[in-house]
Amino acid sequence: MRFTDGLWESRNGYKLHRAHSLWEWRAEKNQVHFMVPCTEIRSLRDTIAGPVLHFTITAPKADILAVKVYHFTGKKECGPYFDLDVSYRDMEVCEMEQEITVTNGRMKAVVRKTGDFGIAFYFDGHFLTRCGEKGTAYVTDAEYEADKLCDYNGRNGRSSQNENYIREMLSLDVGEYIYGLGERFTSCIRNGQSVDCWNRDGGSNGNQAYKNIPFYLSSKSYGVFVNTPARVGFEVANVSVRHVEIAVQEEELEYMVIGGSEPKEVLSNYTALTGRTPVPPAWTYGLWLSTSWMPDSDAQITLDTIDKMKEYDIPLSVFHFDARWMDDFKCCDFVWSKRFGDAKKLLDAIHERGVKVCVWINPYISQESYLFREGKDNGYFLKTKDGDVWQSDNWMSGIAIVDFTNPEAVRWYQSKLGALLDMGVDALKTDFGERIPTNVVYFDGSDPAKMHNYYPYLYNQAVYELIQEKKGEGCVFSRSATAGTQKFPFNWGGDNEASYISMAESLRGGLSLCQSGYGYWAHDISGFCRTATPDLYKRWVQFGLLSTHSRLHGEQSYRAPWYFDEESCRVLKAFTNLKCRLMPYLYSGSVQVLEEGVPLMRAMMLEFPQCPTSLHLERQYMLGSDLLAAPIFNEEGQAEFFLPGNGCWTNYLDGEILEGGKWYRRNYDYFHMPLFVRPGTILPVGAEEDTPVYDYADGVTFQLYEIPEAFEKDCRVYNTSGEPVLKLNVKRMGENITLELQGQAGHVFVQLMHVNDIRCDGEVRREKCENGIRFEMREGILEFALQS
Repeated sequence: MRFTDGLWESRNGYKLHRAHSLWEWRAEKNQVHFMVPCTEIRSLRDTIAGPVLHFTITAPKADILAVKVYHFTGKKECGPYFDLDVSYRDMEVCEMEQEITVTNGRMKAVVRKTGDFGIAFYFDGHFLTRCGEKGTAYVTDAEYEADKLCDYNGRNGRSSQNENYIREMLSLDVGEYIYGLGERFTSCIRNGQSVDCWNRDGGSNGNQAYKNIPFYLSSKSYGVFVNTPARVGFEVANVSVRHVEIAVQEEELEYMVIGGSEPKEVLSNYTALTGRTPVPPAWTYGLWLSTSWMPDSDAQITLDTIDKMKEYDIPLSVFHFDARWMDDFKCCDFVWSKRFGDAKKLLDAIHERGVKVCVWINPYISQESYLFREGKDNGYFLKTKDGDVWQSDNWMSGIAIVDFTNPEAVRWYQSKLGALLDMGVDALKTDFGERIPTNVVYFDGSDPAKMHNYYPYLYNQAVYELIQEKKGEGCVFSRSATAGTQKFPFNWGGDNEASYISMAESLRGGLSLCQSGYGYWAHDISGFCRTATPDLYKRWVQFGLLSTHSRLHGEQSYRAPWYFDEESCRVLKAFTNLKCRLMPYLYSGSVQVLEEGVPLMRAMMLEFPQCPTSLHLERQYMLGSDLLAAPIFNEEGQAEFFLPGNGCWTNYLDGEILEGGKWYRRNYDYFHMPLFVRPGTILPVGAEEDTPVYDYADGVTFQLYEIPEAFEKDCRVYNTSGEPVLKLNVKRMGENITLELQGQAGHVFVQLMHVNDIRCDGEVRREKCENGIRFEMREGILEFALQS
């Protein structure tokens, strides 16, 4: 939202009433209030007209300071509101001659008492950002005057559009970069971008987004969360290259400045506020395969496909039925098409093959569905202002939209889905939720403009909670989202296409979403639109199986590997086996997602915030804290990647050792890619490769990579319930290493990478293996020295 034209002028049609200087302030319980006129007060006459802005500072949680800027307060409060875990705290307030300080833990705000009003924010004494220099403003149309708005003088002045905004401007520092704001497919660095936080079904090749999150993360280790589901405009180093400009078409704007010692701690503090992501069931990490949109899919094709995956020895965890599991024009009636015969019998047959089942749904009910009459008669749909059912032909014929603010509508919708779950469905793909109109009336009186972005939260909450109730575990596979929807894992990236350009776009979207508080992310492997070449298919399989969740899905063709070539089958098997072996590592990372709010899939800047190069990287990422993946985006098989730090990284797939702090260019076949293990890593590798669900502790191998001479670190293994069952402590001083194992319940092995032999007092039966030596570890303590 641009209100200015260059440095000096306002844009045509707008007038900015800028916060000028502090008039009065007071401290109350849990808040500090400031009154700031929008003009200089030189005489009594200056106090009798024109806007006044009010600011309150509160402490909603540790290391967070919230600022609310507001103008009129007479407007009826109308939700929805984000579901935040807040516990407002007492703050330390100190008045000095020139400033007022407000402190909450390690966060401090310094408010100017004289001159232009402004607030500067600090964390642990380090400056983060500030508002001020008349950047905070109440924005109106150019004809704004009180008597023209209400016309109490009976004048026939020019009409006013009455489009009023609150604008805030937060400063940027030299070399500061901004990330996040949801799943966005543009460059991950937001500087120079205009971001309209308004959910849209816009594909993956533009600046629209399915998942708009009004939270940004700074490379200076702080975050800003705008606490409203309403439409928010962000101009990031764009209108002013010195600022992030934030605007809402409301009478108030609340934003929260979130501190942290590093970007990961900022995300931890943000997710403590908006919600942490539960650990998904272990089976969800395996390979998902879809019917795609093919009209001839039926029961026999489904079972033949699953059986053929078994013939190729490719582990399949989930079979997904997409939109056409229902009859055409009938979405959503949740009735299986006759093509699938006895649906219960089909689901039983799939389960007998050890495969879970997911089906596609959305919250739109076609007029051709038998459910339309039920929903209409009982008032379960969004309504027009005249009380009619709101309808559209934009998706299915005459669709209505379920009103999730109506508790009876939620129960009705859940009852229809519950029948599917009782039949044997294990997971639900919650598609759509972005095309939500604003000219409607909600059951609970919610503001329809705010509900546009908030709708996905209620939609996914209703579905996720039903699955939890019915199954005791579960997941949704959702496309639309807002702040807090991360509590209902997990999301996929929407309608990409079969091209290397789209593959790179998809990765940017995933990294951006995970920089916005989301722990998990998936994408349609090989692209949703059109059909990939065998080359692209195999490269995307590598990327897809090294994402947190992995689904083969598309629009115009089946995505099973034999439709591409025989080598595709072998590549898919190799990388699915790899992911299964990595499950002890991935599941320990998932516990960290829950406990610390740090994503499993991480932009490089999250792990290496002090590395200037890492701030710019968006074609590689960290999977957990210790594995670096750099997908290949060209037909030549050439990868270009950067390894941060000073130690030596090891390619997990081919054993190549490369020095950190350098760029590399390498060519790889379809069975290899840059998958590097960070120096100083204890990597737990599982004993099974044909399923993601097994006893991760039994037969696990702890691989030790490039352990420095002064080192101590724990590595934990969890069971499929997310409970710790095994811990290995590794301590090194010089050439001496001490291992301590706790919780042994089966065979446990240690593999010392790039070590020729060890010397110890006790007998350790070791064997040489590729890239090192390996031995079995018993519970207790083992001490030895490295031998060159």
